[in-house]
Amino acid sequence: MSDVTRARHGRPVHHWRRDVVELAALFTAVAVADAAANLIGHGPDGPALLVISALVLAATAGFHVWWARRPGHAPPVTDTDTGTRPTVSATGQAGAGGDTTLWRLRTTVRDEPGSLAALCTGLAGHRVDILSLQTHPLGDGTVDEFLLRAPGELTAAEITRAVALAGGTDTWIERADAHDLVDAPTRVLGLATRTALDAAELPLALRQLLGRCTIRSLPAHPVGGARSPETVPVEGALEDTVVRLRAPEGGVITVERPYLPFTPTEFARARALVELDARLGPRIPRSQDVLTLPEGNAITVRRADTGDLEAAKAMHERCSTRTLGLRYHGPVGDADRYLNHLLSPRFGRTLAVQTASGRIVGLGHLLWDGDETEVALLVEDDWQRRGIGGELLGRLVGMAVEAGCESVYAVTQASNTGMVAAMRALGLPLDYQIEEGTLVITARLDAVGVTGLSRAGEAERAEAP
Repeated sequence: MSDVTRARHGRPVHHWRRDVVELAALFTAVAVADAAANLIGHGPDGPALLVISALVLAATAGFHVWWARRPGHAPPVTDTDTGTRPTVSATGQAGAGGDTTLWRLRTTVRDEPGSLAALCTGLAGHRVDILSLQTHPLGDGTVDEFLLRAPGELTAAEITRAVALAGGTDTWIERADAHDLVDAPTRVLGLATRTALDAAELPLALRQLLGRCTIRSLPAHPVGGARSPETVPVEGALEDTVVRLRAPEGGVITVERPYLPFTPTEFARARALVELDARLGPRIPRSQDVLTLPEGNAITVRRADTGDLEAAKAMHERCSTRTLGLRYHGPVGDADRYLNHLLSPRFGRTLAVQTASGRIVGLGHLLWDGDETEVALLVEDDWQRRGIGGELLGRLVGMAVEAGCESVYAVTQASNTGMVAAMRALGLPLDYQIEEGTLVITARLDAVGVTGLSRAGEAERAEAP
């Protein structure tokens, strides 16, 4: 048997010295076998012993062949051309190794040599692959955050038990997906870019940076005479599961995560993102779309902010009392007081519909309400039932889908058939809740590929004020 150790010009190279040695060993073995056969064959039980020896040799040879070819000794399965490892799809299905599951795990270990090694050894004992690792130093320990790929049959409780036996404490684990495979620096740079382009992205960027949490923006001067938010130091405040940061416009941004305390590293990252937002100042994308209504009028749909405050107040003056009442669900005289809050990019995104003369005749709001998202519409009376409300609603829902929202809800009155019709025209699963004349319609977005929503109003002429 020759041994191929390398290749030259695409052809295998054999070692002739090894062939000579193997040939000499073969002749020696034959000579020994012949001597043994002559010695045993002249005895009384010679033939029987020779047959038994032959059977033993055959059995030994068969066992050797089986042992050499058994799966446990086979080399790892790799791509024939590149030698790369099997990849894992978004569903956690290994390309060549069976079902796997992605997990995000966080645990606290002692700040001493060997603690991380013990944790990695404990995970390796359950065939768990560590895809990424982040460390968050604390005063008396270190919080390690892992992205893991584990066998599909391995449960979260089993992983947590293995971590505890390896010295991990305060362990938290949840399912992950393919989006978590992006490394932390790349993800942070992407969030910073989104925030730099659009001030309304800050709450969403904080939520993606810190994981599942509730983010609320409190204005410096609340509407309706409510108590002003508590003063927060310039550098912010970290209180276990609550982070408070001073907003650039003077309000307070509160981030709360009741199931897991924030680390100083996470607090520093969030504060840096808010500081970037403050240095860049107010900004929104300036793109706009010019559309033609069925009767031939041209309108422009664009992003709006507090710079449109006076134009929005002028639209309020042209709206009827009924239209304002259906929109704001309260005293009509208070409508103008909400506009500064609604138009601020800090609390969501606003779309404005503008005529050729530059007059605003419609507003659509997508508002970040903690971990939920609200949509609201207002269309001037003379421009209702022309498809403007459906156009605004479709675009707002499309924005919510891009932002990763699972649902949006609209608060209106049961008599507002226009808003109900506009929500139904989206073609999405809807939930209805009615209480004392107030109707809350929730559209679920989690399992729906939303396309063409910006044209939802064209087929439905019932317009929401």
